[in-house]
Parts: sequence; structure tokens; C-alpha cells
Amino acid sequence: MASLDIPRSFGALLMGGLFATLLSGFVMMQVYLYFQMYPSDLRQTKGLVLAIWALDASHTAFIWSALWSYVIDNYGDPSNINVIHWEIALTIVMTAILTFLVHIFFAHRIYMLSKKNYLLTAPVAILACLRLISACVTTAEMIHYGTFSGFRSSIKWIFTTGLALSTAVDVLITGSLFVLLHASRTGAANAGTVISMICWLVMPSNLVFMGLHFVIGKLYATSLLVTLNMRENIRRGRAGSSNGFGAPVILDTRRRRTGETTDQLALSGIRTDSKRESSNLNLKGTMLEVNVERTIHYDI
Repeated sequence: MASLDIPRSFGALLMGGLFATLLSGFVMMQVYLYFQMYPSDLRQTKGLVLAIWALDASHTAFIWSALWSYVIDNYGDPSNINVIHWEIALTIVMTAILTFLVHIFFAHRIYMLSKKNYLLTAPVAILACLRLISACVTTAEMIHYGTFSGFRSSIKWIFTTGLALSTAVDVLITGSLFVLLHASRTGAANAGTVISMICWLVMPSNLVFMGLHFVIGKLYATSLLVTLNMRENIRRGRAGSSNGFGAPVILDTRRRRTGETTDQLALSGIRTDSKRESSNLNLKGTMLEVNVERTIHYDI
């Protein structure tokens, strides 16, 4: 790194770490809400949520371990900012694993919503796997070269490919969910990946891209957890919109008739449901009153 920009190098890492930690707290809150709201979910779903939380917490720990190495252990040595500490390298692969789990979750959702359409789901799954492989190679090469300048000059394309693949998967998921549901919550993660890639390409002399990369995994984790936790609100909203009041519909019909027509109505009501309809029948033509109460339940 020929020219060192302290605010956009040390400062970018520090601000990225602080914001990532804030989002990690939000992820933890979402995990807590999930287990409070959906204790009867499938074990697979609960296991996925726990895996997301564990990866996110470990990712945050590695970020602060790297910041300690840069700011405390090598205090007063600006040239150390060019060193790729092993904790920084591991944040790349941990972000990729977390991203992969989220991508597969949404791919499965698209698969079910599209009535098991492999043509729609397969590209998402394949690109997600390629993105994970790219990140693993990136981590290995970062540890191998040991410096940002050496990594950038020798194998810059691999990190760019990983970010591009992640962006492509996000676009496919967002487009598919928009078509199937007319809604999607993956936009924030997609934007974070694109901005990080742009900074990586146009600002080679600083570490703004790395500070932004700290945040990407948190955005993916948040999008998955919010999707899971919003299910109950969506159900209630659809049930409410179906009847206008958000409650079961009760119909109460009262009729007064005489003669043969009334007798036929009463006999029909008795045959249909003797427990829910009450009749006072006089076959000689006296007044008849029939009270009918019908309840319609909506299950969406």
C-alpha cells in the first residue's frame, strides 16, 4: 500500500467493527424473539437459527480480535495495516458460510413456492455453492500472501468473483420472491455486497471495502431472521384483510313465515343441523320462527 490513509484504513475497520457489533446485537434479539414466538417449529429450522447465531457471534469475535491486533498490539506502527491477520482472513470465510446458509434457505423457499420448480431453484443453489468456494479460496490465499498489497496484486480476481457471485444470487432471489410473493427482504444485503465490491475495485489504497464487508454477514442473518419472525404478523394481516375486521364472521338470520313454505323450511333446517338451528313448528299453520346462526372460519 503505497500511500497510507489512516482514516480510511484504521478508521474504516474500526467503524465497520462498531456497526457490525450493533447489528450483531440486533441478530441476537431476533434469535431470542424467534424461540419465544415459534417454539413448535421444526428442528431443522431451529438448528438453522442456532447456526446463524453461532456464526454471527464468532464473526464478531474475530472482528474484534483483528481490531485488537491492529490498534493495540501494533500501536504506533501504521505499516501494520497492510498485514492480513488470520482473524481478518477468517471473517471472509465465516461471512461466506453464513451467506451460503441464508441463500440455501431462500432457495428452498423459492423451490416450495414455485411448486418444486428446479429450473428456478437450481441456478440459485449452484451460484451459492460457487460463491462459498470462492470465499474459501480467498481466505486461503489471504493467509498465504499475508499482506493486502500482495493479495491484491497477485489474485485480486478471486475476491471480486466472490462478491459478484453473491450479488448475482441476491438478484435471482429478490427477483424470484418478488414474482412469487410480490415482496422481498433481501435488498439490504444485496446493496451491502455491491457497495463493498465497488470500494474494493475503485479504492485500492484503503480498507473501506473491508469495513463494509464486516457488515454484510449481519445483513444476511437479519434478513433470514426477520423473514422467520414476520410469519405470524403476515398470517394475521391476511386473515384480517379477508373479512375486514380480523375476526371470524358470524351471520345471524331471522325469518318469519306461515303456511306450507314455513313448514318446509323448518323441516329442512332440522334435517341439516338440529344442534345449531332452533325451530318452533306448528304443522296446522300457526306462526313459525327459525333462528339460524352460522359461523365461517378462515384458515390461511
